Amino acid sequence: METYYAVIFTSLRTGQDGEDYGKMAEVIDTLAKQQPGFLRVESVRNEEGKGITVSYWESLEAIQAWKANAKHLTAQQLGKEKWYTNYKVEICQVMKDYSFEK
Repeated sequence: METYYAVIFTSLRTGQDGEDYGKMAEVIDTLAKQQPGFLRVESVRNEEGKGITVSYWESLEAIQAWKANAKHLTAQQLGKEKWYTNYKVEICQVMKDYSFEK
């Protein structure tokens, strides 16, 4: 595979998310998977509310288009207002990858 990009989103939830957060997360996940340039996504969260989501993209342009998606913009705003105590976004170029599977 050629060079691609990873968007690392780390966050701490406020605990005020209720059902709205889960519903929005499903919508956003579905929309992201439909975006041109989307490759895959992986996500984990611990009991304290700390989470890491890594989405993989073919290009920086694909990442920018996703960031500008109207529904994603709404989710970002709600995240700031209600769902997250803090978050950080890092965009990295993946130069090489390899794996092992038994």
